[in-house]
Amino acid sequence: MLAHSEEECSLDFDAIEGRLGLSRRDFLKFCTGLASTMGLPAGADAAIAKAVESARRPSVIWLHFQECTGCTESLLRANHPTLERLILDIISLDYHETLFAAAGHQAEAARRQAMADNKGKYLLVVEGAIPTKDKGIYCRIGGQTAVDLLKECATDAAAVVAIGSCASWGGVPSTKPNPTGSEGAGEVLGAKVVNLPGCPPNPYNLISTVVHYLTFNKLPELDAKGRPKFAYGRLIHENCERRAHFDAGRFAGEFGDEGHRQGWCLYKLGCKGPETHANCPAVLFGDVSNASWPVGTGHPCIGCTEKGIVFTKPIHALAELKTVTPPIFFARPAEERGTGVTFAAAAALAAIAGAAAGGTAMLARNLGKSVPEAKADVAAPDEQRGG
Repeated sequence: MLAHSEEECSLDFDAIEGRLGLSRRDFLKFCTGLASTMGLPAGADAAIAKAVESARRPSVIWLHFQECTGCTESLLRANHPTLERLILDIISLDYHETLFAAAGHQAEAARRQAMADNKGKYLLVVEGAIPTKDKGIYCRIGGQTAVDLLKECATDAAAVVAIGSCASWGGVPSTKPNPTGSEGAGEVLGAKVVNLPGCPPNPYNLISTVVHYLTFNKLPELDAKGRPKFAYGRLIHENCERRAHFDAGRFAGEFGDEGHRQGWCLYKLGCKGPETHANCPAVLFGDVSNASWPVGTGHPCIGCTEKGIVFTKPIHALAELKTVTPPIFFARPAEERGTGVTFAAAAALAAIAGAAAGGTAMLARNLGKSVPEAKADVAAPDEQRGG
């Protein structure tokens, strides 16, 4: 018999099932999943469950600017909870141009009413970059420029969330030569906002951020770039399903070759996972298995959560490995899958003075790079390493 917390026992599961369409088991799994996603301590799932059940739904005003609506499309494919449960039972989505039944003057009147009724309490979600050149004339909504509309809505918001790379730091519209002077929401407002970059971002990162706010009446801990640490605190490379092949020196050399078909590491094809912070390998998109993100389908990560990488660095350019710690030894690049490293390879590397230096040298060797500092440590012939 499983023990249940006092908070869990006090929940009205019949009401929860009626509102969210989730059984007791699925609802508790949902709350536990959110708690683990955000890295919260034990017991936080009970607090989340209580908040979702009883707290007043926060008003959300969602603005669209220079974007492709991919962030909204990503949200449409969330399953835990589904979109209609999210916007009708967890939050109150009071303004969203794409999902609104109203249009024109009716839509704008609804936005202003929601802002007045929830002054200082509503969450403002911004999708898309904001053009600032020529007084912002390149994007107008309801007679207002994007700059003016953003500033008006942000004035009385409890928090501003920039969803997607365009809203976070300018994204595609800000790519050189940036003819409209596009910027991210934080740059335009001159204030720190919650950035959820990605092209598109994972919808569960938004849901987790909103539920964190709903539960604890504050936003999750952010990094220096305004991103929630629970979602952007680690490199993709650290949790990548192909990391073992990287460590073993097994790399696809070109699309469609034997290594690519075998699921080997995509670093040499330009994968930006070693310099991109996101939780893509751990929290998948749309609940459709590992094929829901680029690396899972055989395509390199393009670094869409990082300013200065995606839309800037060529897709074939190799990622920088500044923060990657190599293992002590590597298997041969041509090692058969599942056979592991040979004894000769391990013995040769163990004999090298300084295991870290030896690991770095072999990493550089496997990647076809030169590490001058390690040249003295790789004097042994290839035969002794099983190469």
